[in-house]
Amino acid sequence: MLIERTGPVEATLLTAVAGEIRAIRALVERMADVLVTDARFITDYMDHFQDFDLMAQCADESASVLERLADGMSAKEAIAPVRLTAIQQRLGAEIAEG
Repeated sequence: MLIERTGPVEATLLTAVAGEIRAIRALVERMADVLVTDARFITDYMDHFQDFDLMAQCADESASVLERLADGMSAKEAIAPVRLTAIQQRLGAEIAEG
């Protein structure tokens, strides 16, 4: 269950977790950059290559939600700007059930 408002300790933690997620995004992007130079990988797995981009986008959106919560937005406000519809719907369903 997401909390509606955060205090200073929770805000610090949310911001730190967002930073960790952004670090994961950077690792995924670095891995994709390496794999794109491998002709065999491109030939064998091109249809899955876009998954790297999706992982990076999901990580970025999730980190942004955490940062907005850390800034004091409500859960609904923090989710509203999410650009990936599937993520917005999943997160919205979680707060609707909470």
